[in-house]
Amino acid sequence: VQLQASGGGLVQAGGSLRLSCTASGLTFSTITMGWFRQAPGKEREFVAQIVWSGGLTDYADSVKGRFTISRDNAKNTVYLQMNSLKPEDTATYYCAGNRIYSRRDYDYWGQGTQVTVSS
Repeated sequence: VQLQASGGGLVQAGGSLRLSCTASGLTFSTITMGWFRQAPGKEREFVAQIVWSGGLTDYADSVKGRFTISRDNAKNTVYLQMNSLKPEDTATYYCAGNRIYSRRDYDYWGQGTQVTVSS
């Protein structure tokens, strides 16, 4: 299984970024996909997740209303649209896959993509 994340970068506060994660080696259309992030010196935290069909989403309170998760099963890709970015959103962002719809116990992990928000 491979999860390849991309789209990170440096952006000013208030700006936007769109992360993408393309999966291979699994039946993407049956997997819940999620995004997590880890800032330096902090624990990894849940950001958002989307059920296999795209019909159910879940967000951390810190990003609700600013971030949107979506997926394209035909492209084996999940997206994270991040708007109104804040310096506290600075972190390495990881995409992950889970065989069940749960914030915990994700089965598959990709490499991270760095997001830096300047003030």
